[in-house]
Order: sequence, then structure tokens, then C-alpha cells
Amino acid sequence: MSPDPPRILLVDSYDSFTYNLAALCRQAIQNCYVHIIKNDDIELDDLLLYLPYFSGVVVGPGPGSPDIPEDIGLVKNLWKIDDAHLLPVFGVCLGLQSLALEYGANLRRLSVVKHGHVSAVKHIGTDIFKGVGPVDAVRYHSLHVELSGAKNIEELASTHDEENGRVVMALRHRTRPFWAVQYHPESVLTRGGGIEVMLNFWRLARTWSSSRGRVTRPWDQKADAIFGVPWPYVRSLPSISPINAPLPAFYDKIGYPRLVLGVDDDSSPFVMLESAAHPGQFTIIGCLTSTSLRITYTIGDSFVHLANGESCDQIYLGSHDVWSWLTSFMSKRKVTGGSSEIPFWGGLIGYLSYELGTDSLRVSADGTCSQTRHPDVNLVFTDDEWLTEMAEQLHSVARNYSTYSSYNTTPYSTKARPNTSTVNLPDRDLYRSRINLAKEYLFVGESYELCLTANTRITLNDPLAPKASSTYSPSWQRYKHLHELNPAPHAAYLRLHPSTLLASSPERFLSYTRPPGTTYKLCPVKGTIRKGPRITRAVAEQALRGSQKEVAENLMIVDLIRHDMHGAVGENVEVKQFCTVEECKTVWQLVSVIEGQSADGADETASHYANGALGWEVLRRSLPPGSMTGAPKKRSVQILQTLEDEERNVYSGVFGYWCAGGGGDWSVTIRSCFKYDDRYECDAHSWTKFNNPDFYPGVHEPEQWVIGAGGAITALSDPDAEWDEMLAKLQSVLRVFGAAVPRGN
Repeated sequence: MSPDPPRILLVDSYDSFTYNLAALCRQAIQNCYVHIIKNDDIELDDLLLYLPYFSGVVVGPGPGSPDIPEDIGLVKNLWKIDDAHLLPVFGVCLGLQSLALEYGANLRRLSVVKHGHVSAVKHIGTDIFKGVGPVDAVRYHSLHVELSGAKNIEELASTHDEENGRVVMALRHRTRPFWAVQYHPESVLTRGGGIEVMLNFWRLARTWSSSRGRVTRPWDQKADAIFGVPWPYVRSLPSISPINAPLPAFYDKIGYPRLVLGVDDDSSPFVMLESAAHPGQFTIIGCLTSTSLRITYTIGDSFVHLANGESCDQIYLGSHDVWSWLTSFMSKRKVTGGSSEIPFWGGLIGYLSYELGTDSLRVSADGTCSQTRHPDVNLVFTDDEWLTEMAEQLHSVARNYSTYSSYNTTPYSTKARPNTSTVNLPDRDLYRSRINLAKEYLFVGESYELCLTANTRITLNDPLAPKASSTYSPSWQRYKHLHELNPAPHAAYLRLHPSTLLASSPERFLSYTRPPGTTYKLCPVKGTIRKGPRITRAVAEQALRGSQKEVAENLMIVDLIRHDMHGAVGENVEVKQFCTVEECKTVWQLVSVIEGQSADGADETASHYANGALGWEVLRRSLPPGSMTGAPKKRSVQILQTLEDEERNVYSGVFGYWCAGGGGDWSVTIRSCFKYDDRYECDAHSWTKFNNPDFYPGVHEPEQWVIGAGGAITALSDPDAEWDEMLAKLQSVLRVFGAAVPRGN
């Protein structure tokens, strides 16, 4: 009988790079099983009973400090386990600091923190660096160790910073099988000290175990009950029969949606996902009918709202959460037969809030709940009946285009008249003080970067402005103005009452192709410069790729997104593009591309995943967008809750679609504005009032809009520059209201 494959226990201290480290283990240790636990999942006394099942332990990085019990958990005691339970251990970053601290080293702050920086590492060429050449290593740390006074600890590598002097980068215990590195071997930009060092650790671990006659205990049900399924977790699920429903072909090129599609009727729901600038290609228009199914959900509820025609129901989730409920919902609505060139065959369209993502991280809201709170899930399902009806209407538009194109062509101004609008900006001094507070969190190791944001509120109160009616939608006019002022590759007009969202996002978040052989693609944007007469490509390249701050921000999010992707699809994740400067209509931006593919056969036609369920799982694991939080994600979100005065809600969530054919495309909700308006609702979004011709009261009602804006705070951030950056992002949307940032701000 062949021996069991080696099992590695990976201790996660709530980091956002853990799955990257698991993938590195799998590359270096052939056929190994990686079991991942949190550092507070199990008591040390209980863990000791199960260490004989494992060939080694890897202690991952994490936020905080090794001398804070809540940050380090059981790791602190791993270094002092008795000889009877001793086994090889490899520590990374926080793991190194903990090992050194337990044996007498001193913990110090770096004078200048290193978050997302690459440093040349000098090593001894033996031990875990045997056969290793030059090492350029990625660092994410604000604390470091000084070994003077440490007992039985030997330095293996170091680097030299102009600002910090000599910094320990690797060490080992002289008599126990413990090794550790301060840098991140799993980072995409680490060269020479990644898999090479992990291979050496495994070589040394096997040698140590062999010399002491240590043999791992065969895996059994008792161990399985405690540690569960090893990573990667992707497994084929029961098959579900598709609805074999060939879809109508109706992809004629026609003009902008007008009355025939219902966009001008402000009371009716309407959705449009628009590629308003390069590199976008398609626009998806959804004029919704009385049979279109609306799905809304609010965090904390035990049910989802379904509205269809005059029917409105609360469907209790039971054993589901909203994510698995929607997966089950879509699994019964899988379709085939559409054109492979067309991205959307029907399915779900709408938005998911920022707080839906934080809830998935098990970070609870601050407890404040407004009666005018937007739904956290606001989606509409369009099926083949809708598609057939729309096909007929679109063909009618194409046949009678001259008639329709002359209707309502006079544009309405969206500029507010003097003294009829108010703009409430964030308080400048308060925002700047919170930037400094955010930097203090970075200096003590709580986070690598924090995306700080704030809301601006616009109130429009003009009794003489055109009123909403069945032939006039003020929000649609504002969207068209936004389209002109700030064309973007990922734009949206979503009128899903009570929420209306106008978005001109430059950032695609996640897209996934239809199965089989699905490719999952995440495209973080970190680093933007507005175009101008003197901003050539060469200037943009120097300002973005030539900036240590911009590249470090992008790298941190790339490593975080790799972790998110690995957690959902397994090992097959690759950075296809790193920090490439891309040209958009109004800006140059620094873009990276991370792609993943599921395990062989996981999304074949007969699989549960063939309907896009794995793409939905990638989305769940990736929210909220890392570019809008920072890293490590969970700790960063918790810190941001203390620095921001209110929920973000729609802002910095995502909008997009899940196609019933299995594909999907979601963009980050930035460069956007949204409003709450429940005038068109009745019980849980019934359509009764939508169809009532006497509904419009003809009285003036003020409009209140929210614009969120902010930026990534790093150790290099200047509060005044960050305030100016926030205002610049704000201004790109504020102009839609004919308003400008008041002078002096």
C-alpha cells in the first residue's frame, strides 16, 4: 500500500493572501493536502492531539502584532510545543515575528513601512536558501525584529533600506525544525525566494522527520471531522437538467432606447448596462414588463421579496443564505441556444451593495438602519418571454426608426437653477484627520492600505423643474448627461425602485465566460490620471508605472484578488497582465488582469456549475471589491467602519448581470450617484401603482442624490493630496447636476 500524501496544516491569521500561500505549498510539495484553520479555531491542547496527522505546519501572515493575543492566537504557543508533538514549521511575515519574539527577539516599528515594495534580499546560500540565486522579495510589513538577545535564533537573510537600515528577512531555530521569512514568498512579484525556498523547507522537513523516525498517522474520520475537506475545495455537485430553449435572434443595431422601451416613464423599472467607451462592446437594455420578476433582499432579513405582476411574496430562505438561494433560483433556469457572440441571453440584472460583501466576511453592520435604506440585493430576472416581446418591439423600432427618432429629441437641461440645489460635502478637516488615523493603523501593522471614502449629498429643490411623468424621467436625463460628460466602458442606468443608480465606472470587477471551460477574470484598477493636452502615453506611463505608490497599491490588490480567486476555483489562477497603462476616453489607468479556471470537468454541461454557479461563488468570495477596501480585507473593512460615518450601501458594491447561459459580468460601483425614491412602490414592490394612469400626483418633490468618493490610503499618502483626489473623483459626477465643488474645499 502506497503511503498517504503529505498533509500540511496552514494556520491563517485572518489574512487576505492565505490561499496564495496554499497554492505555493501545493506547487512545492507534490500531491500534498492543505488543511486551513484560523488561528482561533481550536485550542492548542486539542490541536496537539491532531498534529501527528500532519507532515508540517505553515504559519501564514496576518494583520496586527505578534504580541497581541487576539492577533496571533494559538501561533504563539506552537513554538514551545513539547518534543513529543514536535514537527516542522514554516512561518511567513507575522509567523517570523512570532517565532523570533518567543525566543527573546525585540519587536520594532520600521521608520518607513514597506507595503507592496520589492527589496533585494541577501542570504547565506544554504539551509532554506540552498541553491537559491538572487532574491527580489515583496514585503508587506510595518514591524520587524531585532535579534540581539534572542536565544537559539540564527539569521538566514536580510535586506538594507535607506530609511530603516538592516532588516532581518529570514531566520531559523538552531535546534528545533522552525524556519521563517519576513517577506511574502507567495506574492506574484517575489522572484527567487518563493517556490525555491518552499522546496528547501520541504526538503529539510523530510530530512528532520526521517532522522527522528517521525511517521504521520493515517487520516481517519476523527481528523476529518475536525479539519474537513482540504483545499482546493472545488467539487462537482449534482447535475441539473437545462431548459433547452433556443433564444430569438434580434440583435439589429438600433438607436438609443426611447418611449417604445419605457425609459421615459419614470414610474416603470428599467435597466441598461452600457459600454459607453473603449474597450466596451455591448449595451444591454432591459425594458421590464409586468411579468418581469423583481428580487430584492436586505441584510438581516430571513426572506427575499419577489414581485411579479400584481403578486408580491416574501420567500423565506430557510437553510439558505441569499447567495445559495439565488444559485438555486438560477439552477432551475439554465438555457442554451443563444448566439455565442452575444453576452446576455436573459437572466439577472441589477446591483449588489457594499454591505452585502462585508456581511459575507462576517463583519456586522454598525447597527444603524434607516427607513430609506436601499436593498442590498436589487435584481430583475428577464427570461425568454421578455426576450421574445422585446424582439418584436425592437424590430418595430428598426422598421419605424424615423418616427421614433423624431420623438422627444429636445434635450432637457439637468443643470439646477441658481439657489435651487444644495451640495453637502464631507468635512475637509475631519476627512484629513481620518486619513492620518488610517495611516496610524498602517504604521502598526493593522492593514497594508485602506480605501477611505465619504458621501456627498445633493438636494435638488426646484418647483419649476420638469416633473416626473409617464413621458419624462429626470433620472434618465441625468444619465444621458453623465454619458456625455464622463463616458465609461462600464456604465449603467438602473431604475429599480426604490433605488435609481447612474454609473460611469472605469473598472470592470469580475467577468466569467459561459461553460464549459469557463474563464474567470478579475481586472483591478489602481492608479488613474485624467487625460489632458499634455498627458501623453509617455507622461501617463511615468506617472503611473513609474510611481512606487501606484504600483504598490496595484500589487496589493492583485495579491488579494489572487487569494479570492484561489479560494473559489482552486489552483489554476494566473496573473495575465500586471500594471499595464490603458487608455480610456477620459483617463489613463493602471490595470492588472487575473484569470482563473475551474478544475477539469467542474463546469461541464451536466454539472451544477454549468449555469454559472461557480462564477457566482467567485463573486461572493471577492466582495466587497478589494480595490474599495484594502488588505487584509476583513481587518481593513472593520477599521473603515470606525473611520466612515455611514454605510456605503450601493456605492462601491457591484452592478452587472448573471446570464442564464452561465456567463456573467460585474463592474465596481464608482463614479456613480444614486437616490432613494419609494413613491412608485406599494407592498414589497408590487406593480399596482406602475399601471395606474392617475398615479403621478403633479406636485413637486425634492430629489436627493448621494455620490460616494474616496481613495486608497497608504503609508506614503499626503492628506491634502488625498482630499484633492477625492474631490476630483467627486467632480466627475457632480457636474451632472450643474454643480461644482465649492471653492475653498
